[in-house]
Amino acid sequence: MAIPGILVKIVETKKTEVAELEKSRDKIIADAKAVTRKPLDFKHHLQNSGGLAIISEVKKASPSAGVICENFQPVEIAKAYENGGATAISVLTDIDYFQGHPDYLTAIRKEVNLPLLRKDFIIDELQVYEALTLGADTFLLIVAILTPEKLQELIQLGTKLGMTPLIEIHDEEELKIALDAGAKIIGVNNRDLRNFTVDMGLTAKLSPLVPDDCLLIGESGIKSVADAKGLRESGCTGILIGETLVREGLHNCGAMIKDMREC
Repeated sequence: MAIPGILVKIVETKKTEVAELEKSRDKIIADAKAVTRKPLDFKHHLQNSGGLAIISEVKKASPSAGVICENFQPVEIAKAYENGGATAISVLTDIDYFQGHPDYLTAIRKEVNLPLLRKDFIIDELQVYEALTLGADTFLLIVAILTPEKLQELIQLGTKLGMTPLIEIHDEEELKIALDAGAKIIGVNNRDLRNFTVDMGLTAKLSPLVPDDCLLIGESGIKSVADAKGLRESGCTGILIGETLVREGLHNCGAMIKDMREC
């Protein structure tokens, strides 16, 4: 399974980051084990959202869109999402490619009560332990950048820590790998990371292959309530949406979240 070009570059950066984490391995694991806060049940919140579950993403920039929000206020954005009725909040912690930061996660945790997802390119257990310490309730795993064995290992670690991860796939082969590894929440990335093109029909195509005991989440390219409705009709329990909500601004994002939940 070939890794898309942009991911190859990102993974190399992550390997360097993990090498730095390794210098503090014992402390990182000890800090995570010392966390007394029980992670919120991400899957339960998605299943019981009272409508289409909206995972609203705190996102400053991306490789495909560039800078999305110049006056970026991560905590204020997260609070606006919560006030607007979001089900959960995704926080980008990648620095080099999305202009996120781990500190954003910690700051948001202090101000909101929704489940928080660490959105990053996780390739090692230390990043999972770190996510818990930062205040995350769950985390993203991308099948395209992990071996089946490593994927299963990280899913099992998350489960042990009380964190059910969101497993991102882009095609039928990756879906099979995810299910074989024990995935319980499947996210279909409608964007092809080889060329950044978006196919909003991809989720509908893969939906019939997702077992009933798994939740299906639509990701990427969601621009409107109509897009959200289409994904719901395709079998999605929820959607992960960032750029569109950030562009709506602090005062308007809540209305869009409400309309998408009720679509």
